[in-house]
Parts: sequence; structure tokens; C-alpha cells
Amino acid sequence: MRAILMRCSRRIASRQLCTDSKADVAVVGAGHNGLVAAGLLAKQGLKVRVFEQYDIVGGACRTEYPFAKAPGLGASTGAYLLGVMPPELLQILELNVPVLVRDPHYFLPTTGNKYLLCSSNLNEVKQQFETFFSQEDWKANQRLQDEVSAIRDDIAPCWLRPPMPLEETAERYCRLPDSRGTWAIVEGGMGTVTQRLSHFAQRQGAVVETGRPVEHVVVRDGSAVGVVTTGGEEVRASVVVVNADPFRLREMCRASGGFPAEFDRRLDAMMRDGTSMKVNLALSGLPGFKCLPDDPRVHGTTIHLLPDEGDVINSFREAYRDAAAGTLPNSPCIEMYIHTARDPSLRDKEGRHSAALFVQWVPFELAESSWEDEAEGYVRHLLSICDRFAPGTSDLVIDDFTLTPPMIERHFGITRGHIQHIDNTLGFADRFPYSTPIPGLYSASAGCHPAGSVIGCAGHNCAVQVIQDLGLQPAWVVP
Repeated sequence: MRAILMRCSRRIASRQLCTDSKADVAVVGAGHNGLVAAGLLAKQGLKVRVFEQYDIVGGACRTEYPFAKAPGLGASTGAYLLGVMPPELLQILELNVPVLVRDPHYFLPTTGNKYLLCSSNLNEVKQQFETFFSQEDWKANQRLQDEVSAIRDDIAPCWLRPPMPLEETAERYCRLPDSRGTWAIVEGGMGTVTQRLSHFAQRQGAVVETGRPVEHVVVRDGSAVGVVTTGGEEVRASVVVVNADPFRLREMCRASGGFPAEFDRRLDAMMRDGTSMKVNLALSGLPGFKCLPDDPRVHGTTIHLLPDEGDVINSFREAYRDAAAGTLPNSPCIEMYIHTARDPSLRDKEGRHSAALFVQWVPFELAESSWEDEAEGYVRHLLSICDRFAPGTSDLVIDDFTLTPPMIERHFGITRGHIQHIDNTLGFADRFPYSTPIPGLYSASAGCHPAGSVIGCAGHNCAVQVIQDLGLQPAWVVP
């Protein structure tokens, strides 16, 4: 490996460009982490080629037009909010993301007259707590917010650093500039983020090739030396960075012998089924909520449709048990979003809205049926829950684009439909490493530290690892 890296380092130092059939770095996958890694490695002076299997960049962070009955209506079909990409990384990437800060940002409706509409107006929020719940609930909420703020202030800025064991480190929440600590909508959908990351990578000299699936990683003499596309082209590279999830990465290496048995066993222990469901909806209009019918601010928030007060915890426990047993929960946790209420750029010429239900938990496989048989009926059930809070919601639905866990696997190419790649019960150094046991092969996956969501730190940290292994110093400094 040292010899390979030395050759690559000398080539960079002398500014000798590779021929078209070669690259210093081959990046497999143009999700947000892969694009971050590609851009930073190109910024270092490396010749980078990115191979993306789909016709658009972004992975699960993209804007699509998925509705057959409303083809001009845009939606963030996978990832849907931006909130934890560190401002330091935005500065390194020269990335200006047009975020739409939500104020209010959270709405908890009920089927009666109670509600919480959380905004920056603390007096208003306090009045809601005390009117609809209790003064003790308000005090408890304040204690929670103070504790979270203290954690943010006290912990080390580890997201843009290599992970240490859990006992030696603590997580830091990095926040978008001017986000006020809340998750924000991205104007134009989440594809805006990855399109701009792709433009950054290309400005640095990276070549981004869409519609170019990689069949396998080439390993010779124990080291990664390139990739082979499904079209049969072998692209030689001194370094291979894989943005796909760790389990797909492993499959790409099987033809060349795969990982050592001990590492395979460690990876097997990390695999979990996805339990999230995303119901993307095309709506003819905005729903009206029974508890707060005349306040249009509610439509731009995260809307939590929870079971009746007093039943919440028991209902969620039952929902989790149902999903674990392979049955569909009657009362799952539902978050509802109507992003076009804040971002009119995604509406179609008829002014229609895109919305989504993010549902937890559902099984990957059904014990006594199949998703093919049950998905349509379960969507109707979920919409009937919406109708309890906002009567007539079902009647507004023009079309849906439903992503069950198996559909998430097929549509985005994520193993077992697990949107975090690796379960988030595993943190820091317990996650998948940036450097694999195969020299020259690296991971820039959400399965690495610091985990899923649209953060970009795994791409940054992987790039730093590659550069350091090449005996170089990064061409940028973390602010």
C-alpha cells in the first residue's frame, strides 16, 4: 500500500495528470458524502472521477417529480430537511445553501382544541403550555431545552475529526447559520444541496459521471486498484472511495475475495432492517387542522400526529412491538410535512402542494402478507389518521409516491432500506471505519462517523483520511 500511495503522491507533486483510463481517486456514488469527498480530494490536486449509477446526483438527497398525476410538482422524496451540516464545513465547501428557516417550526395538533405551536415567541409558547397542558409541563420543557443547550456548549467539536471511542469523546451538535437551532427547508428541495455540492466538485476539477454504475472494485495483490463499471470499463485508480452503504461496498469486493472473516463478522453485527416509511403526497390544497383552523403558519412546520394524550407511550410501545413482529402498527409515529407551503418554487402551475408522511416504525418484511398487497391499504389508513386531526385531508390527495422500506432499498439503493446505513445505536469509533481492511479502499458512507442525515462530515473525514494516508496535508483548514 505504501508503494501505491507514494506513487500517487509523487504524481500529484509533479502535477502529472493521469490518462483518461486512470484516476488518482475513483469515487463510487454521488450522494452528498461522496460529492463532499470528491470535491475536497479534487481541491487537493488529485484527479477524481465520480461514478453514479442513477441519471442524477444526490443519492437519497435529491429533488424529484414523482407524481404521475401532477408531473410538475416537485418533492424531496428522500431526505427532507437540513439542520446539522456544520457551518465550518459549509465554509470549506464554499457552499451557500438557500435555507428557509421555519418560525414556527413545530406543530403538535390534537383531535380536540389543544395544540402546541412552537416558535421563537416564547411568551406565546408558554401560554399554550399553561392553557392546554400545565405550568409544570412548561417548566419541564424549559429544563429540557436548557439541558440540550448545555450539551451543545460543553461537548467537543468532534464531527469534523476522526472518531474516538465513546468513552473518550462526546458528540457536538453543529448548527446551520441563522437556523435558530431548528431544521430548515431547502429552497428547491434537497436536490439543491447535492447539485451545489456537485458543482463545487466539478469546479475543483472532479469529473462527475451519471448513469455509470460500478459493478465491482478491482483488488490486486491485496490492494484496491480501480473499479469496473457495468459497461465493462476498468478504471484504474490509486484510491477507491465508496459512498454506497457498507453492505453494498462489501458486495462490490466479493469478486476479489472480500473482507477478512473477522471484519465480515463485525459488519454482519451492524446490519439492521430499515423501519421507516415515506409517503410522498400530491395535494390539491392545504389541510385545515381542527384544533387551529385559521392559522396558516402551521403548514410550514414539522407536524406530529400523535395518539391521544395519555395513550402516547403505550401506543408507541405497541407500534414498536408490532413492527418487530412483522405486522403493521395501527398507531405509528407520524411526522407530516408540507414544504411547498414555505417553498412555492416546487409547486406546479396549478399551485398544488407536495407533502409527506414520515412514518415510524414499520417492518421491512410482513410476517403474513407482503408490501405489494398491503401498501395501498396502509396508506389509506395513515390518511385516515390525518383526517382525525385535519378533516378532509384524504380528499385533497391527488397522487402518492410511497416508499416502504423495500422501496427505499430499490429506489435509492440502500441495503435493507435503512436510511442511516448503520443503526444509530452505534456511535463514534463503533461505526464503520473510513479505512477498510483492503488498502486503498475507503468508505464515505452515512454508516461512518458521525452517522446519517445530510451532514457531509463523513465525506470530509474520509477525504482527510485519504490525504493523510498519501503523506500529504489537507489543502484546507477546519475553521
